[in-house]
Amino acid sequence: MRKIAVAAGVAALLVAGAQSAAAETIKIPLHNWSSQLVGARIVGKMLEMVGEKVAYVSADSQVVYTSMCEGDIHLVHEVWQGAFGVSYEKQLTKGCVITANTHEAKTREEWWYPEYVEKACPGLPDWKALNKCAAKFATASTKPKGRFLAGPVDWLKHDQERVDGLGMNFKVVNAGSAAALWAELKSASKRKAPIVLFNWTPNFIEALYKGKFVEFPAYDEKCRKDPKWGTNPNKAYDCGNPKDGYLKLGVWKGFPKAWPKAYKLLQKMSFSNLDIAVMAKLVDVDKMEADAAAAKWMKDNEKKWKPWVAAAKM
Repeated sequence: MRKIAVAAGVAALLVAGAQSAAAETIKIPLHNWSSQLVGARIVGKMLEMVGEKVAYVSADSQVVYTSMCEGDIHLVHEVWQGAFGVSYEKQLTKGCVITANTHEAKTREEWWYPEYVEKACPGLPDWKALNKCAAKFATASTKPKGRFLAGPVDWLKHDQERVDGLGMNFKVVNAGSAAALWAELKSASKRKAPIVLFNWTPNFIEALYKGKFVEFPAYDEKCRKDPKWGTNPNKAYDCGNPKDGYLKLGVWKGFPKAWPKAYKLLQKMSFSNLDIAVMAKLVDVDKMEADAAAAKWMKDNEKKWKPWVAAAKM
């Protein structure tokens, strides 16, 4: 019996030790778009420079805020207002997630088309003109409605709610990944075929293709909460997305106490529109792996990030 008790005690100590070691590791999520995958490694490398242990965990880009609230994920460095604002702010309200910093970058996430489409659909970028031309964007699977090529489902852009709210003659078709969006854009551009798809800025796409965002009724917070607001008194989401959206860096509420140096670093960290666009380009255009892209960005931008690390060590 004594041997069993000792063995149980040793096992308990081992479990406690493992849990303690796990608690000392900062867990950073990996999502399904290139700038985030590169930026996560950049953030991780800087955290290691101030003496922290880091682990990367594949995570759903919506559920991650619940995971962060529960302390299973410790930071999210790319919180886009348009795609993730609702999920993020829900946890902020609960008090289990806090904002460590707001990046310099300003974001926009919206329906977008290559410039040549204007010849086939006069009146763009007005959404009403787009709706009149809906049939020109139809595919075999969407006829007679036009196709809007949306991002992956977990980006949660409420595109179907917008189509319903504005009474648009479009069918929302979700791409499986960001790479699938760009493959469709490349193919359509070669053929000069009408296409309208989800895009965002900052992004490398704006350096490769001339195009414009569709202009919907101006965004208002009431648009997604109050059906009576806007042009449709019976449905919400009858507006566009924010034009100058935030890009925040959020952390688990226990982060500042658990890793004070790391938190100090995050409070200094701020990526610009160009930073985010370059991170995406290194992967999507230059075909680099995320780790290699992160190393290149850090080599090219030492003057920017070294003061952040230095400030955290003081």
